[in-house]
Amino acid sequence: MSEEIFVAAPAGTAVGDNAIRDIRITPVAFADPPLLNTVGVHEPFALRAIVQMRTGGGAVGLGETYGDAAHLARLALAAEAVLGGDVFAANDMRTRVARALAQRSVTGGHGMSGMVTGTSTADRVLSPFDVAALDIRGKILGVPVSELLGGRVRGRVPFSGYLFYKWEGHPSAGADRWGPALNPEGIVEQARSFINGYGFGALKLKGGVFAPDEEAAAMLALREAFPEVPLRIDPNGAWSVDTSVRIADRLKDVLEYLEDPTVGLEAMAEVRRRTSLPLATNMWVVAFEHIAEAVRLGSIDIVLSDHHFWGGLERSKLLAGISEAMGWGLSMHSNSHLGISLAAMTHLAAATPVLDYACDTHWPWKREDEDVVAPGTFAFDGGALAVPNDPGLGVELDTEGLERLHRQYIDCGIRERDDTGYMKRFDPSFENTAPRW
Repeated sequence: MSEEIFVAAPAGTAVGDNAIRDIRITPVAFADPPLLNTVGVHEPFALRAIVQMRTGGGAVGLGETYGDAAHLARLALAAEAVLGGDVFAANDMRTRVARALAQRSVTGGHGMSGMVTGTSTADRVLSPFDVAALDIRGKILGVPVSELLGGRVRGRVPFSGYLFYKWEGHPSAGADRWGPALNPEGIVEQARSFINGYGFGALKLKGGVFAPDEEAAAMLALREAFPEVPLRIDPNGAWSVDTSVRIADRLKDVLEYLEDPTVGLEAMAEVRRRTSLPLATNMWVVAFEHIAEAVRLGSIDIVLSDHHFWGGLERSKLLAGISEAMGWGLSMHSNSHLGISLAAMTHLAAATPVLDYACDTHWPWKREDEDVVAPGTFAFDGGALAVPNDPGLGVELDTEGLERLHRQYIDCGIRERDDTGYMKRFDPSFENTAPRW
């Protein structure tokens, strides 16, 4: 049994060498540890969808995106719409996707479990097709995707270690290889394993889990343990304005920036007026329509790009240009992901001159034997990845790995990410409220 989505031009239809002949969308699931956040805890499996786009000339491009059921339904609509389009015609592809989604509404399926719901639906759906088309263009032209984005300005892309409070393991499975991290000592130990294993030169803690002063204590413990490492914390809007200001003052000499401490652009602007710490966001400026209001209010100093939100790689370059014009700093957000997304992130970062901070990545939390790209494709050295030099994204699809993770998707039974629902199974009193403190 398969739950793949396959769309193709009708038999006998003439399809040009650079035109899209067929698209295969494969939902997959991979093991995820019980990582805590302000809306709950990660379920045992994370969902993704792998897009394979094929042209009339036989070139195949890869994309990766969320795997929630509603998102899959939108991907199917978009795939039908882009059939026959030229992979070099990015504007036409965007128009086709937007038109298809306007004709049929599908609710839900943001892939972020309620934490980030303001993204543009059309851009979120466009993203994996944009990446796959760029992969094909690179293969046809014989150049890496980073060259198609203006040329790389760095051959190695630095990433930050993404720390999480976590349980010892999922309740039904026992302890995992990481063990618990529920206090400052556990977070420091987790950070040490990330630095020793990957060489990360920056660290970010997912906050909003415990009382703000407890999380501030964890940041102070990190500073003491790693005095030269840039630090960040992201409570995902869990704090009130007053709490945000108080914690920002406590950590003003510890953090390089404070990410999304409170809810909404107006509250962020008030915090920004009352603290000297730079404020970053991946919650309140997540679509082009949010930029003007953020500028008017003076809400942020830094925006975290995410090509899964912003319509793919080319539109993420547009965001970088706007950020430069506004004087904003630029970093990169991460959700649980596989190797195709990591390749796309790396090419984008390589070709973005104004990238000011090490990029986020969930990569260490993934099992090494679970992916859809060939084993050994990526190796962190000093917290950075070398930019692939092969044409396109520079990754090879592992068909056996894809089939294995698709089978795992079928068997796991999860069809929507639900961090809150999973948390309430073990703590019925848990309430997803923001701000909480």
